Amino acid sequence: MTNRERDVAAIRALVDIWHRSTAAGDVAKILSLMSEDVVFLTGGRPPLRGREAFARGLKQLLETHRVESKGEVREVETSGDLAYCWTNLTVAMTPIEGGATTERRGPTLSVFRRQTSGAWVLVRDANMLTTDAAELELKIDNLERELMADGPGGD
Repeated sequence: MTNRERDVAAIRALVDIWHRSTAAGDVAKILSLMSEDVVFLTGGRPPLRGREAFARGLKQLLETHRVESKGEVREVETSGDLAYCWTNLTVAMTPIEGGATTERRGPTLSVFRRQTSGAWVLVRDANMLTTDAAELELKIDNLERELMADGPGGD
């Protein structure tokens, strides 16, 4: 196995550990997979900066919801001590006290840095997760634009 293949396998394993740890509610394990200065980017919200900010948010969410995630890793590339991973991600959040599960899905782009120990950690994460309702709304908006562009009579 080449160094690149080992790095790619390590990043894929990190992603898998993240999903399993999320389902188990293992916040400490998840935090160990990211740098202190990690930044999370999501649509419509300011950047979430730092491991501690992430920890606070996740702990609050886990008090009221069970969270399960899964991802289809589409691409992993490495260059020296940096790597990126493109994943199609699905996150399901189910209220602990019962109720409907909210599911969000979409692509994510994650950047990793190799530590002096050789371990990879997440340093930046950008996701474009949307709910089914938001996806439907976007499809309707796009269809309306197409219809308007065609003009009367569909020409």
